[in-house]
Amino acid sequence: MTKTKFPIVISTFLTLLNDRLGESIVFPLLPFLLANFQTDGRTLGLLAGSYALAQFAATPLIGALSDRFGRKPVIASCVTGSIIGLGLFALTISLKWPPESFLPLILLFSARLIDGISGGTAATASAVLADISPPEQRAKAFGLIGVAFGFGFILGPFLGGKLAQQSVTLPVWVATGFALVNLAVVLKFLPETHPKESRISIPQKRKLNPFTKIKRIMLNPHVGKLSLAFFLFFLAFNGFTAILVLFFKEKLNWGPELSTTAFLIVGIVATFVQGGLIGPLVKKFKERKLTLFGLGLVIIGAIIIALTKEGQSSTSIFIAVGILAFGTGLVTPCLRSLVSRKLDTEGQGTALGSLQALQSLGSFIGPALAGLSYDILGKSSPFIGASIVVMIVIPLVSRETHKTVSPD
Repeated sequence: MTKTKFPIVISTFLTLLNDRLGESIVFPLLPFLLANFQTDGRTLGLLAGSYALAQFAATPLIGALSDRFGRKPVIASCVTGSIIGLGLFALTISLKWPPESFLPLILLFSARLIDGISGGTAATASAVLADISPPEQRAKAFGLIGVAFGFGFILGPFLGGKLAQQSVTLPVWVATGFALVNLAVVLKFLPETHPKESRISIPQKRKLNPFTKIKRIMLNPHVGKLSLAFFLFFLAFNGFTAILVLFFKEKLNWGPELSTTAFLIVGIVATFVQGGLIGPLVKKFKERKLTLFGLGLVIIGAIIIALTKEGQSSTSIFIAVGILAFGTGLVTPCLRSLVSRKLDTEGQGTALGSLQALQSLGSFIGPALAGLSYDILGKSSPFIGASIVVMIVIPLVSRETHKTVSPD
């Protein structure tokens, strides 16, 4: 790494880490942070999913803005939005509000939406890495994304659990402080990596509409079923994940420390699988078999959680979330690869961008449905329901063929 690239890489790494850290610190603590405002599953599901909804709507525009105006101003603006969103959330949960007041919930949803709208830092930071890397070294450079995300998924729950022992609101303030540090580093050390002569105009509104991408890939006869499988998987997985800590809190009587420990296990296992294990496994077993095996693991993990009762050993839950993390660590990259391999080279960017849009949409709809199910059908119902949805995914994947085709 040259001296000129070092500040760019550090700034990019902190930006990617901040993108995951803010979410992984706050998410496992949401039911405890909402305890003084609203405790039902519907509110939690909508609050958890609102971030994904905002990100779903805003990410295409953020990417276009970085191509038009440069990477640095877009990253700085997004990190500033993260500071505002996290700061507003931290301030809202720290203040005492009159009973039955709706204002704190409005502020909390606003904070999550602001944070989600400004959550396009990962895509723009990836563009920075592409700007400074020759084509033959980009795969290696993009490995930094996985390292930052994996570290964020591990560090977030760990810090959240430790800090919550002092005060349940302290982790959110720390996340806000980290975002401030991130902004300072970006403003001080990150140069502009996208030269003016390479900038392009902002595309038409139709091209920035995420539903346009979704429609195109879902109607593609060659990858439509696999894309539906991808959407349903993330709808199911993110649905019961959003409600998981509320289940821990209300059914198992867990506190913040045990809940964040469960998510710490998820981060460690997922990082291990996607960081080093997935390559050798794909070479030996191929993507289709690994996807089906991973789906089976997700079903097993969800059922174990659904059947767990208060007073039972926490070990069974930790094993269950480890199984879930292992299964998801297999499914996510392998299912992406199955779609990618069925398209020719020209269809890659569009297809993978469309899958990201499907993932974000599922990450909103899933938590909303899981929260509604939790309140109406019972505390274990989101996990049983998710298992049923994943069972629907299995035949969609099992019929996959390996023929490569044009995206149109």
